[in-house]
Amino acid sequence: MNNSRRSFIQQVALMTAGLALPSSIFSCKPIKAGGRKLGIQLYTLRDQLAKDVRGTIARVAQAGYEQVETFYGYNGPDSTFWGLTTEQFKALLQEHNLTTPSGHYQLNDYLTKGNGNDEALKAQIAIAAAAGQEYLTVPVPPLYLWDKYPVPVDDYKFMAAQLNKAGELCKQSKLKLAYHNHFWEFRRLPDGKSSAYDILLNETDPALVHFELDLFWAEKAGQDPVKLFEKAPGRFPMWHVKDISKAAPSPLPDTVGIDINKIQNDIKFAEVGTGTIDFKAIFAQAKTAGVQYYFVEQDQITIDPFVSIKESADYIKKNLL
Repeated sequence: MNNSRRSFIQQVALMTAGLALPSSIFSCKPIKAGGRKLGIQLYTLRDQLAKDVRGTIARVAQAGYEQVETFYGYNGPDSTFWGLTTEQFKALLQEHNLTTPSGHYQLNDYLTKGNGNDEALKAQIAIAAAAGQEYLTVPVPPLYLWDKYPVPVDDYKFMAAQLNKAGELCKQSKLKLAYHNHFWEFRRLPDGKSSAYDILLNETDPALVHFELDLFWAEKAGQDPVKLFEKAPGRFPMWHVKDISKAAPSPLPDTVGIDINKIQNDIKFAEVGTGTIDFKAIFAQAKTAGVQYYFVEQDQITIDPFVSIKESADYIKKNLL
């Protein structure tokens, strides 16, 4: 994992889902409505995977999950899955009847205005295509945009144009491109009306760029996921399902930066079904969203992590799927 990103996560006790080890695996066809499978973003268990990848994957399956979403940071051709080759990791998932329809990939240089280097993009497309994943998902914008305020309109316009180009390249390799949000994309632009997320939605081609909506971060940014679905129907094939703790239910201020001293007490996670998000209302609009895949993710866990992921899985399967 990127050291600066690891430090940031540890300090803020959260923030993003994904730039670490190579991701991968076999092709996964969309699950039809009424027959969707439940997945987990493996970033939830990042510490456990680093210590015991085989045991952790086994316990993911035991907790009731059928799919995993990987996370990836391109470190050259010798990168591995927690010490396993792609084929070994693929076999491990197969052993536990798990598939992976998506992986998170780092495109910091490619999405940075004034840079745009596509070397890592092409390398990671090749990796994802060879592994058979369906979605190559961008987990986060370039680091310099995380706390930049006022929100730089031109930088997000550049991102949108780059995402369109990346979508074309993904299509050539039989992949789809998706973008995963946090809260900062929803901060208002200098016009006081629209947001950076509006730029990404409006200036990307629906046929080339899809969105993985992180329900926690959308609501934490003061957004109503259902209204987002209505604004851009069919563009949200993947969701990150995670809950907002009742200990910190309020949205973040629109002007907030990434100052740990200002936001650390305002961001707390909870097992799905124990917090403040009305998941039933959101899941009722699955068709409008166009969702195909659900991934539980919890950036910070305060109980036994394997108990946590099972509690979330049990709630979703009993009440939402």
